Amino acid sequence: MPRNVVALGFTSLLTDVSSEMILPVLPLFVTGVLRASVASLGVIEGVAECTSALLRVGSGWLSDRVGRRKPFILFGYGLSTVAKATLAVAGTWPAVLGLRFADRVGKGLRNPPRDALIADSVPRERMGNAFGLHRAMDTLGAAIGPLAAFAILTLRPEAFRLVFAVSAVPAVLAVVVLALFVRAPRHLRASFGTVHAEWRALGGPFKRFLLVDGFFRLGFSSLAFIILRTREAGFSDAQVPLVYLVYNLVFAALSWPIGRLSDRIGRRSLLLGAYVLYAATYALLAWQATPLVVIVGLAALGIHSAMLEGQQRSLIADLVPADRRATAYGVYYTVVGLALLPASIVAGVLWDRFGARTTFAVDGALALLAAVLFVVLLPAAGEWRDRHGAHAG
Repeated sequence: MPRNVVALGFTSLLTDVSSEMILPVLPLFVTGVLRASVASLGVIEGVAECTSALLRVGSGWLSDRVGRRKPFILFGYGLSTVAKATLAVAGTWPAVLGLRFADRVGKGLRNPPRDALIADSVPRERMGNAFGLHRAMDTLGAAIGPLAAFAILTLRPEAFRLVFAVSAVPAVLAVVVLALFVRAPRHLRASFGTVHAEWRALGGPFKRFLLVDGFFRLGFSSLAFIILRTREAGFSDAQVPLVYLVYNLVFAALSWPIGRLSDRIGRRSLLLGAYVLYAATYALLAWQATPLVVIVGLAALGIHSAMLEGQQRSLIADLVPADRRATAYGVYYTVVGLALLPASIVAGVLWDRFGARTTFAVDGALALLAAVLFVVLLPAAGEWRDRHGAHAG
């Protein structure tokens, strides 16, 4: 595996140790310590993800235009590190909103160039393998993070601010690894025309995937709501990160083998299965929230994420020209983020007014509709034709 893929994998692993220390306790901090409503939590998560999305199309386009990847990646990770550490002194939910905003700005700047650099570093026939390895290392960090949070909260109950402060350590190490070990020389700069011409250059199959996955994301509310459902099942604040670990362990264990499988059988059947599994899992969580149901639901979501995330990025790399990859990732992440804004806000409002069951039932129904749309617009039988046809002309 090329050095860049491994180094970026370790960067993501350390970053996710930091991020996933924060994620399972942030909803408890916002609603418990800061006394904010669940709707406020939905605003925080929705605005944060939307901000990230709006920046990604610009960072992806600019990376292709100037022929550089690493400066965007380095600045993005650095900004997120500062924002996450500052959560330790946040005193109001608007302050948390501002820091989550800054964190997501960093993510928006780094992700399209990072994914393009991974795709640039491997041949097409090993794309799923590379993205699967990266996703596995990323999620391994996401498994370690909740364990660290659990240990801190077991020793110091409700010490949420301490969790935020400690999370800065792996985040700083991630920036060091990135700075020292990732090599991204200037690549061939893309020649850009009008906005209309650039949109046409991305191709029809990519646009159909954009439509389908954007619709799916309307029901893809923040994992913060899963965390709240976990607490409703009777788990203590200290146990919540440990239960959340189930999701990340399954996700980490399956990401690489599923990515390698996608190189052999294609991406589309796996993506369709991910949509259907998400719908079934949310239907289960809408039905009831017992400890067993929540643990099974989190394990199923881990399988879903392993089937979904690496394959999305591999499919995009398959469908667009190499000199437009960062632009395509930026457009994709922007559409996804714009869909996540109403997804999280509406989920929070539904929860406050009608309860958790309604929130999960609506999200599951939207995922099922997205699966139907996927079958119609992106049949598995057309994958190999679209993959090669995207580059023929």
